[in-house]
Amino acid sequence: MGHGHSHGHGDHHHHGDGHEADTGSALPAAFDTSVPDEELSPEQRSRRTLLRRAGLLGAGLTAASVVAPAAAPAYAATGGRRTKGFLWLAGDHHIHTQYSNDGKYRVVDQVGQGARHGMDWLVITDHGNVTHSKIGVEKVNPDIRAARAAYEDTLVFQGLEWNIPAAEHGTVFVHPGKNEVSVLKQFETDYDGSVNGTSNSTPANEALAVAGLNFLAEQVRRRKVKDALMLANHPARRGVDSPHEIRAWRDATPASHRIAVGFEGAPGHQAAGIAAPTGMGRARGIYDNSPSANSFAGYPLESYRTWGGFDWMTSTVGGLWDSLLAEGRPWWITANSDSHQVYTDTAKRGGPDSDYDLNGRHTDPVYSGGIDLTQGDYWPGQYSRTHVGADGFSYAAVMDGIRAGRVWVDHGQLISGLDVRLSGGGRWSTLGGALHVKKGTRVTLTVDVTPAGGSNWAGFVPTLARVDVIKGDVTGPVADKDTFTAPTARVVKSYEVNRSTGTVRLTYDLGRVDRPVYVRLRGSDGNRSAVGAMGAAVDPAGPAIDVVGDADPWRDLWFYSNPVWVLPS
Repeated sequence: MGHGHSHGHGDHHHHGDGHEADTGSALPAAFDTSVPDEELSPEQRSRRTLLRRAGLLGAGLTAASVVAPAAAPAYAATGGRRTKGFLWLAGDHHIHTQYSNDGKYRVVDQVGQGARHGMDWLVITDHGNVTHSKIGVEKVNPDIRAARAAYEDTLVFQGLEWNIPAAEHGTVFVHPGKNEVSVLKQFETDYDGSVNGTSNSTPANEALAVAGLNFLAEQVRRRKVKDALMLANHPARRGVDSPHEIRAWRDATPASHRIAVGFEGAPGHQAAGIAAPTGMGRARGIYDNSPSANSFAGYPLESYRTWGGFDWMTSTVGGLWDSLLAEGRPWWITANSDSHQVYTDTAKRGGPDSDYDLNGRHTDPVYSGGIDLTQGDYWPGQYSRTHVGADGFSYAAVMDGIRAGRVWVDHGQLISGLDVRLSGGGRWSTLGGALHVKKGTRVTLTVDVTPAGGSNWAGFVPTLARVDVIKGDVTGPVADKDTFTAPTARVVKSYEVNRSTGTVRLTYDLGRVDRPVYVRLRGSDGNRSAVGAMGAAVDPAGPAIDVVGDADPWRDLWFYSNPVWVLPS
């Protein structure tokens, strides 16, 4: 595989055995137009309808042409330009089941709902705790394997929600295989903050988190598992993920076995902001906390709230995420459901005999017929989506795509396709990649956006009103690891779109580039905006802070992309 698409500064996004054959390399039936509609299951038919709406199905479809929306993304290979199509697979890496102390659904319920709502890949992430480490991590595995068999067109990973020592939660997951349970069990037993009482923000506990990431890298190096990844969940929710900890996770493992690769740009629990009495009446993401003794003192109070449904670390132009990108190092964003208890669902947690501590799981949910308006979650894919550019339909390809940063996220099906490329000097690169050019080369950003292809799961067709290009200088590693600002990052161009049909092509001329820079994108339905935290010259119309107790997520939709770098030499 050519590496013009890999990262500068010694970073490289693929490891040796990432492309071995694994389960599920053929096209899913929904993508395969040789399979007639009537032979598809209801979930496969639903998925095919979504693909048709998005303009992603046509005659003579092959894996290499299932891309959004125009020509396939590409990367420059050594010895000349070479194009390669990506299969854009939507997924969710943060999902709870009856194997979580605060969950209730069966694995097959969550996987079936994910399939129905257009998800191609899912990660089951039940909470790390003493009971889960002793019983649940093993007990859930047969249910995951049964769901893989029942939903062959959905890739189902086993993971867990790690209580990161000295910090918040994170998704940890591994490539399926004979050691998936044993590796996760040992990791949770030895390195989970709840299991080991290591949640307080101390240097020793911070070191344990790094040791846990190195343990996972060692399992990959020893081929116990083919791959492992960690993504930090709801990073600003409690203020306990300090900037230096995030940098330590990112830098913990060698680039060839990079484990910690990003964080949730937008948390789950998005329905929690719907006002009472028709909703939970809390904050979007359940981001209604205040600083504690373990919180990083430098974070402002507004960091504990979401902004247009997105975490403050991601939503602030010139903020923490930009400070990481300005170092020229990979760090990606995702968006997920964190699905525990679904808004308007009729299920109740299993009956009075449900004993989580004894059994490692709750008994199966009971469907009462009563609609529950007091919950804050959506099904996987119902509201939040993480789109990964994969080399094919396989577990390894999804993990490679995430590690490479070929990822964009959206809420409420605001758009159905995004193709981003930076080109110059006869080569080009896409999301997560770096364009290596000679100093002074003229560089152009080309963005193809496919608007929503039909009604979303709330029953309306969202309209994309605006797309923003955000650009920042790469200034290198920071002297102070608790830096969380990037003074050069700003919105350099805004495009008024106001389209709900037809692919929109946007171009932005970066001019002759003589220093390393990156660009990233975001877009909005235009319903709510405010001047960003760094002022109107940096972000004139960014997301507004979400009102606690009254924030309908469907009336404030955004998409965000991961960055692309230009590295002149």
